[in-house]
Amino acid sequence: MGLLDRLKRSRNDEVDPDERSPQLGIKYKDLMVVEQMVKAGADLSEPRHWIYYLYLPTEALAEEAAVEARAAGWGTVVRPSADEASTQWCVVAEQHDVVLTPALLTDADNLFQGIADRLDGDYDGWEASV
Repeated sequence: MGLLDRLKRSRNDEVDPDERSPQLGIKYKDLMVVEQMVKAGADLSEPRHWIYYLYLPTEALAEEAAVEARAAGWGTVVRPSADEASTQWCVVAEQHDVVLTPALLTDADNLFQGIADRLDGDYDGWEASV
């Protein structure tokens, strides 16, 4: 059974998006992103470019977050938030040629949510090429 089949089986419109699917261990909000990718024509067995976003209150904390992400195999860029009214700093973390699997999605979510929680930041989700 493929990821999309499991996604369809675990989809429940009445669940909290931050709760995890009992079948896959992936948060429902991440399953919704995967579903949108498939609707846009993505073949989930193909490698793709994958990007995560974190926002931290200071440049120093953003740099610390970037070091953690790099240690886990992610390329990173630290930059001021694109919102000119914001004082936050953005960490863009990316990997290329990745085949998304439930385990990878769960590990990445745990990594970036954990970094955000430890450093008083915000985990702002992810995107991937179709």
